Amino acid sequence: MKCAVGGGEAVAFDFIVVSGANSALPHGVPSDKVIAQGDFVTMDFGGMVDGWNSDMTRTVAVGSCSDEQRRVYDTVLRAQTACFQVLRAGLPCIQGDGAARNVIESAGYGGFFGHGTGHGVGMDIHEAPRMSPSSGDEVLREGSVVTVEPGIYLPDRFGVRIEDMVLITKDGYRDLTKSSKELIIL
Repeated sequence: MKCAVGGGEAVAFDFIVVSGANSALPHGVPSDKVIAQGDFVTMDFGGMVDGWNSDMTRTVAVGSCSDEQRRVYDTVLRAQTACFQVLRAGLPCIQGDGAARNVIESAGYGGFFGHGTGHGVGMDIHEAPRMSPSSGDEVLREGSVVTVEPGIYLPDRFGVRIEDMVLITKDGYRDLTKSSKELIIL
C-alpha cells in the first residue's frame, strides 16, 4: 500500500483500527462494528521512508468515557512514563519492561497486559531489542530505536495502548513521536 503523506513511501504494516470490545484485542482486526458513543478507538499505524519503518498507537474516546476507562487510560500513560524514566543505553530490557509492568500490576491490571512493553523498529517492524519479561540478558544499546507501548486489555469490554518510538541515547532517550498522549475525547 502506498503512503505519500509527508514523504512516506508505504505503510509499515496493515493498520489496526478497532473500537469498543475489539480494542481489547492487541492485534485486533477491523470489523463492520459501528463506532458508538463511549467507545475507545485504538489506532496502531506506521509508515516507511527509505526502507525504515515507524510505529505508533493512540487510543481515543468517542463522545465520553467512563471513570473506569479514564482510570485505565491514566494507568497506561503512567506505565509508559515510568518506562521512559529508566531508558538509557545499557539498561537491561527486562528492567525497561518491568518499570511499565510494575505500574500496571500495582493498579490491579497485571493480568490484562499480555505483551512486552516494546520492541526494536528498523528495516523490520518488529526486531531486537525487545523489552519483555522474557528478554533475558538483552540490553538497550545507544542508537537503537524502540517502541514503548504498554497496554491494558479488558476482555469483551475495551483496551488502551499508547505507543511511541524512541531513540536510545547514552544518558536516556529522544522521543521520536510528536503526538499528544493526553486522552482525547472526540
